[in-house]
Amino acid sequence: MKAGSEVSVRKAFDLCFVGLVYLFSSLIFLPLIAIFVYMVMKGLPALSFDLLTHLPRPVGSEYSGISNAIVGSLILIAIASLIAVPLGILIGIHLYEYKQARMTDILRLCMDVLQGVPSIIVGIVVYVWVVLPLNSFSALSGGIALALMMLPVIARSTEETMNLILPTYKEAALALGVPYYTAVFKVVLRSAGSGVLTGIVLSVARIAGETAPLLFTAFGNQFMSYNVFKPILALPLLIFNYATSPYEEWQAIAWGAALLLILFIFMLSIGVKLLSYEKK
Repeated sequence: MKAGSEVSVRKAFDLCFVGLVYLFSSLIFLPLIAIFVYMVMKGLPALSFDLLTHLPRPVGSEYSGISNAIVGSLILIAIASLIAVPLGILIGIHLYEYKQARMTDILRLCMDVLQGVPSIIVGIVVYVWVVLPLNSFSALSGGIALALMMLPVIARSTEETMNLILPTYKEAALALGVPYYTAVFKVVLRSAGSGVLTGIVLSVARIAGETAPLLFTAFGNQFMSYNVFKPILALPLLIFNYATSPYEEWQAIAWGAALLLILFIFMLSIGVKLLSYEKK
């Protein structure tokens, strides 16, 4: 009886421990759920076809929209991705292939420091490097600032994912006479494709809502603009300007734009996960 009671006590402690683990794990989702529900409640009434297809108009005007901000955000993300994705993947491959090199330690330290630099500092640096020489705010300078923020995330995620691939994959490819660069790009990197893609999505999610660097680079534009050498509006800039305005109409538009931005990141993440499962 005594041994049986000890077993039952241990089972009870095990159940309590498992219950606490599930409880605290579920508590992690509460802030996210609360924020999302609040955003839906505040932003959903403002979402409409006119909001997505019309340009901003003065307070009191009908059919005021955020189409230029949507297009501007996509242009900025495209510019940043074109710069950061190939460069970040190449840096990640270097960190993976040359682990013992002194340059690798310096490069890894630079990526870690760059990842921790506040976004407003990145904006000021790009302002000095790009905006002042060009004598104009522009989508290009905004894309460069966002690319600097994407770069360390892509590089480190590429390195960490490639470290999970068995070295025998590359050794087998080299043994079959495959060129070195082909073994790295078409065997190791392709095997790590889902992890690299996840890192790219995480970097896009990070920059999609950044406002501070765009204040010093893209600046904003109330008109539709496709010129990368001219100022451009983005959703974070519009949300910042409208949310801090005294007009309830603009504040409602800011809630709608914020909900649209969250839905964009959410749908992008789900799409990448589905793609990763299909590849597996």
